[in-house]
Amino acid sequence: MIDQSLLTRTLEEATKRGGGFAEVFVEDRLSSGAHLDDDRIEELSSGRSRGAGIRVIIGESTGFAHTADLSEQGLATAARAAGDAARGGTGGVTTVELIAQQAHAPNQIGVFPSEVAKARKVELLELANDAARGAGPAIAQVSVGYGDVRRQIQIANSDGLLIGDDQVKTRFSVSCVAQGDAGMQTGRESIGHSFGFEMFDRYDVTDIARTAAERAITKLSARPAPSGAVTTVIGKGGGGVLFHEACGHGLEADLVAKSATVFAGRIGEQVASPLVTLIDDGTMGGEWGCFAIDDEGRPAQRNVLIEDGVLLDFMWDELRARAEGRPSSGNGRRQSYKHLPMVRMTNTYIANGETAPDDIISDTDSGIFVSQLGGGQVNTVTGDFVFGMTEAYLIENGEITEPIREGNLIGNGPEVLMSIDALGNDFAMGSPGTCGKDCQGVPVGDGTPTLRVPSLTVGGTAA
Repeated sequence: MIDQSLLTRTLEEATKRGGGFAEVFVEDRLSSGAHLDDDRIEELSSGRSRGAGIRVIIGESTGFAHTADLSEQGLATAARAAGDAARGGTGGVTTVELIAQQAHAPNQIGVFPSEVAKARKVELLELANDAARGAGPAIAQVSVGYGDVRRQIQIANSDGLLIGDDQVKTRFSVSCVAQGDAGMQTGRESIGHSFGFEMFDRYDVTDIARTAAERAITKLSARPAPSGAVTTVIGKGGGGVLFHEACGHGLEADLVAKSATVFAGRIGEQVASPLVTLIDDGTMGGEWGCFAIDDEGRPAQRNVLIEDGVLLDFMWDELRARAEGRPSSGNGRRQSYKHLPMVRMTNTYIANGETAPDDIISDTDSGIFVSQLGGGQVNTVTGDFVFGMTEAYLIENGEITEPIREGNLIGNGPEVLMSIDALGNDFAMGSPGTCGKDCQGVPVGDGTPTLRVPSLTVGGTAA
């Protein structure tokens, strides 16, 4: 996107006042979206942002500047600003020789969404709306959303690295409200992949819509959720967000360095049930959190964080890995060229177990089955969490029976990891997500097989 010779001059400008390490991150982002609500197309949007962020590191100091002006003058101005912010050396010129490298793409894009007419995208919204409303007269409201983004990045640094990536993501979601004697209930279903528009050759939007509508209708007859400590079975895919929030963030090296996590200083210790292997994998082709390189130019990797319950490693970005004299794990990510990279998850999941999910249910005398979790809050220092249940059922005499209304799951992430006593062989990834940290959001995936926790506190309304 920027000529190699111009990148070289920009890096030399950034380091000539004594910079120890300099990096240029260039981004060209093209996006579009559409939204339908109450049978009407409420929004059609498209946008483009293009610019560069320049980082200079001198000792423990980091200077950062960003600009939308990609001319030589604009880049030089930003480079000087970043260098001045980090300045601490005596001056001098650093010669940079950039060597272009190729990144292995985790998947190939068939149809770039920007090549698809807006009318076709609107047609998908209308098809989903009709299918959801056709699920029954109880459906009172339907909202359908579509979005895509193409993000082309280029990274050059004073170590001589020159590399780029072309990332495409497409998503689709349906939310429904059903109304009945017990009031209103909601249901939602979404898909999102690092695919182009060919995603809709693999997924039928009418199926997505019916799933969302049926969830809302089913909950109209739901009983109040129980209260107190109960055995909890979490269905495949549905519990990934819990482990992302309650455990994954605690394995990010920046939080470890601050001792802001219960996992700090515990490498080699048993931190989870022997059934549990926890992995963060940016190479999962097509998944929401996959890419060829991270936002520091390091190849995406499959990182085993916990194996058979033993903590093996943390997730690392380039800055913290350098300080520890070790390689980055490919987890340096940023929201845009206007942001500094930090340690972030990609696709984080608990690997498959060996037990059939039906056997886990039949072996559970009483409890609840959670099919989907919603949003929640987590204290990374203690691991304490509260998550909403958006779809859940009672387990009675080893069978899934009646649906229950939305309630909360309350517990502690490390304690949950240690107490898992059954792990299914039905692994699935969950819905696409955006992970927020320090005011930055990045796309992430998560997943689990069916699993059982002997005791979790449910905050319900049943007496």
